[in-house]
Amino acid sequence: MLSRSKHWRVWPLRTILHWAQCDTLFFSNEHNHYNYYNRFNHYNQHQHILLTFTPTNTVYMSNTFNRPIRVLVAKVGLDGHDRGARIIATSLRDAGMEVIYTGLRQTPEMVVNTALQEDVDAIGISILSGAHMTVFPKILQLIKEKKMDDVLVTGGGIIPESDMRELKNLGVGELFPPGTSTKDIVQYITDWVKEHRNF
Repeated sequence: MLSRSKHWRVWPLRTILHWAQCDTLFFSNEHNHYNYYNRFNHYNQHQHILLTFTPTNTVYMSNTFNRPIRVLVAKVGLDGHDRGARIIATSLRDAGMEVIYTGLRQTPEMVVNTALQEDVDAIGISILSGAHMTVFPKILQLIKEKKMDDVLVTGGGIIPESDMRELKNLGVGELFPPGTSTKDIVQYITDWVKEHRNF
């Protein structure tokens, strides 16, 4: 796996994909096309991937922190609609944040383990399947077990207001319904990290 310091190199746009079985990773910044090679097969696939977007707006971040905010965006369970998650990931990246997008069909354990490995400031869960009352409490439980209490757990999707209130009482951060301005999401994460993880 590439080191965290390499993730912080500021390029206009770089997407890094990690494939668990790969020996070598090739990537093309110009065409966003990726090829994977190992001793047995050639891969050009989009399953079980980890996308890392490097920040493009360094001015935004330099006015607030001396490092990029790191956010993990994840889709948990069988929810196969990730257009909204990708829009949020791109918006956060354009605001100067480092964004790790896990791809589809993640488990809470996979999400929390990735968040721990990547040393993120925030975990954003996009959920449209109606399983929010199972997913969010499980993620909160896992981050407490791993002593990651200073990591923000936030998210959005189709979540009734009554469930939002209950999840917030459990310790989940702000939850954003469809149609929320991406600027509001960026500002919320920035303010939270500035208050709780400004180091």
